[in-house]
Amino acid sequence: MVLRPIGAITGSDSDRLGSRLEDLLEQSSGRFVVDMAKVTLLDSRALEVLVEATEKLIRSGNALILVAPNDIVREVLEITEVASLFEQYDDLGAAVGSLA
Repeated sequence: MVLRPIGAITGSDSDRLGSRLEDLLEQSSGRFVVDMAKVTLLDSRALEVLVEATEKLIRSGNALILVAPNDIVREVLEITEVASLFEQYDDLGAAVGSLA
């Protein structure tokens, strides 16, 4: 399963992302991918949403995979010390291949 958000994820967009991730968590039997290639920025709420989703998946032995986060998003993940919670890939093909 691949989720492809676009643009800056801030404010109410963060809440929509959270709702969508919750839906996917209920439908998913395991790991899934968030393609970050077109995400330009995350606010603290969006980061919290991603962390909450990945923590739920980790507890069930699964993972949330981030693909192609830009330098700003990578820096946010590093500064907040949550980057290690996520499997990260530079390209979607490799990420999807890791699901097999």
